[in-house]
Amino acid sequence: MPEQLFFTRLLNHAFAGPVAALLRAFHVEPQFPEAPISNAVAMEVLVVCLLLVIFLILRSRLSVERPGWVQHLFEGVHGFIEGQSRDMIGHHSERFTPFLVSLGLFILIGNLFGVVPGLESPTAHVVVPLGCAICAFFYYHAHGFRESGIGYLKQFLGPMWWLAWLMLPLEIISHLARVMSLTIRLYANMFAGDMVTMVFFSLIPIVIPVIFLGLHIGVALLQAYIFVLLTTVYLAGAVATEH
Repeated sequence: MPEQLFFTRLLNHAFAGPVAALLRAFHVEPQFPEAPISNAVAMEVLVVCLLLVIFLILRSRLSVERPGWVQHLFEGVHGFIEGQSRDMIGHHSERFTPFLVSLGLFILIGNLFGVVPGLESPTAHVVVPLGCAICAFFYYHAHGFRESGIGYLKQFLGPMWWLAWLMLPLEIISHLARVMSLTIRLYANMFAGDMVTMVFFSLIPIVIPVIFLGLHIGVALLQAYIFVLLTTVYLAGAVATEH
């Protein structure tokens, strides 16, 4: 039986049967039928629930005359990402802002879970950064086809038709490498941050770990920003049109 966090135990106690049945319906036999929900999945569920609660509370208290500090905070995040995407993508970039903000907040909250006692960063498990990277991968390609139709494939053939046979496999490898790059960068940094913080807390539980907690929070913010930044760059390349 794997070690389970408190929230993971709650989910497994309530939903182990249905989740195990669902996995078997897809011909996947859970390794631990009595605990098919892993810590990573449980933390993802907690992140989503937390964001939903925050958004619902924020929506009920939206005010033009007297905005609260939470509204100012989220408006600042939204404005920053929207401005960044406008600079990179150009006109009509605001349609991508909801996805980029949601992706960034999910990763950021997940990263920060590592500094909360009794929780752990879901992004420190490779499947979670991989899932985010795959979402970003399909999202920017979908908008590439939406913007240019079948002509989007011309981007994979290079500037000269007689080099298409060489450029096509190189471009395919390059785009797949983006998934690997996004995954490894986020996973490695958060896994290392969690391990370093845990080691220093176990060795020197007073004063010194606070420094590493600060570094961990800084890394969490930076990695969330980099992930959103790179996704925006890929979007800019996918929806770019010649003038």
